[in-house]
Amino acid sequence: MTEDHLTPEGEPQEAAAPSPGGDPAPDTAADQQPDQQPDQQPDQQPDAAADGQVDGPDTAADDAAATEGAPAEGEAAEPTPEEDELTVTKMALEERTLDLQRLQAEFLNYKRRVERDRELIKENATYAALTPIIDVLDTIDRAREHEPLEGGFKATAEQLERVVSGLGLAKFGEVGDPFDPELHEALSHIGTDPEVEVTTCKVIAKAGYKIGDRVVRAAQVLVVDPAEG
Repeated sequence: MTEDHLTPEGEPQEAAAPSPGGDPAPDTAADQQPDQQPDQQPDQQPDAAADGQVDGPDTAADDAAATEGAPAEGEAAEPTPEEDELTVTKMALEERTLDLQRLQAEFLNYKRRVERDRELIKENATYAALTPIIDVLDTIDRAREHEPLEGGFKATAEQLERVVSGLGLAKFGEVGDPFDPELHEALSHIGTDPEVEVTTCKVIAKAGYKIGDRVVRAAQVLVVDPAEG
């Protein structure tokens, strides 16, 4: 029985004419090609997988993960816990330093204020104690105008003047001083004087006294004005 050959489309293929010698003619290349291609294609696919292409997706995933984990170019790395703790410690140190500087400034201001108040209290106490003594000093001055002091009265007067001077009480007001309304109290104008260029103290009725820059009592004076023309 003759075996029918099928074409690739599944139709029966006509048998080739027998050769003169009685042997069947060999299949042509076109007849042999369909039988060879199905057998060769399955063998070529495993070879492509064996060349190392199966691991391609896994390698790409690993590269992507490594790229995501690495810091981008120009981007700072995340600080470590030790660096965070050091930063917090530095900030706390700066705050404490500012607090100490502020407290030191407040203490210095307080110290200066206390010293100023202490000096003011001392000055007020001296002022209150010496004000009544000024009248005694006026009496001593009037006594000197009449006659020189002698004996015990002279010694007592000089001792009293040394004591009040040591307490800071200073006497001022001399004939010929330019009149200063902050230091002198003009009791009267007694005319003009061609020898003076400004209003001048001509007579000292009572001397003035001050403690430091503070006037305890202004000098009571009689003044003359410069002559016109």
